[in-house]
Amino acid sequence: MSETANADLDQASAVFNEVRPRLFGIAYRMLGSAQDAEDLVQEVWLRWQTCDRAAVLNPGAYLATATTRLAINAGRSAKTRHEYYPGQWLPEPVDTTADPQLGAEQDSALELAVLLLLEKLTPTQRAAYVLREAFGYPYPLIAEIIQATETSARQLVSRARRQLAEERRTPATVPEQRRLLTAFVAAAREGDLLALEELFAADVVSYSDGGGVARAARVPVRTARTVAKFVRAFHTRFWVGVEVEWVPANGHTGAVLRRDGEVFAMITVTASAEGIHEIHWMLNPGKLTGYGAVRPSVVDGHG
Repeated sequence: MSETANADLDQASAVFNEVRPRLFGIAYRMLGSAQDAEDLVQEVWLRWQTCDRAAVLNPGAYLATATTRLAINAGRSAKTRHEYYPGQWLPEPVDTTADPQLGAEQDSALELAVLLLLEKLTPTQRAAYVLREAFGYPYPLIAEIIQATETSARQLVSRARRQLAEERRTPATVPEQRRLLTAFVAAAREGDLLALEELFAADVVSYSDGGGVARAARVPVRTARTVAKFVRAFHTRFWVGVEVEWVPANGHTGAVLRRDGEVFAMITVTASAEGIHEIHWMLNPGKLTGYGAVRPSVVDGHG
């Protein structure tokens, strides 16, 4: 490779790396998977190397457009995969303090509960919402990226906001979420039925993702009394020898669980003034590698 070609590739790499955090942030919010987001960003990098870069007037906009359009297509495939997922699918948790690649000016569309709600949107609607809410893109640029009119882009964002507002309570503060999670872990470890019920909103839902690898409840468990009984039912075996580490996860606190030094689960909760209304049990080791989990063929979960 000539010196000129090397210099050109170095320049292309510098431009790409400057906007890479934003590209990853878009892809992760679109797909709910750090691994899928990494793969998608790598594909954009390959395309950037081979395109006519001299003709690109705005590299950041070009790369964001490529990322978003690939993510829309990947999102369509992901929806189909999630329909056939073994049990319940949950977004992959990520450390939002240690990972600068999430790259958003705002924390919008990062909370696990919100990522779960975004699954109900169409991929194009989700893209418009993410670009606007998380990255503050102007509507004319959003329209260009998703190949729609500006009016359509505004309508997509408006409908997404409305749909999420209808299904989401005003979230608890970060310290309050941490307090409720800590109290939940303590009550769950003890199997304290009354303490559990007092922490829950009346319509609390427990979701478990084992990915077909770890044992986990295959359907959501609902209502305060039922969830409390569910958590108590497996506490004597689930919590034996467990060490808890409090970690950053999607802008909030998560509880990483270790047994014999090995990570096997993470618990997060979503809360409001009414108490805990969602519990997320991540038991799929493939979604916990960022927190030190290995990928065994069988993991002892719950359910």
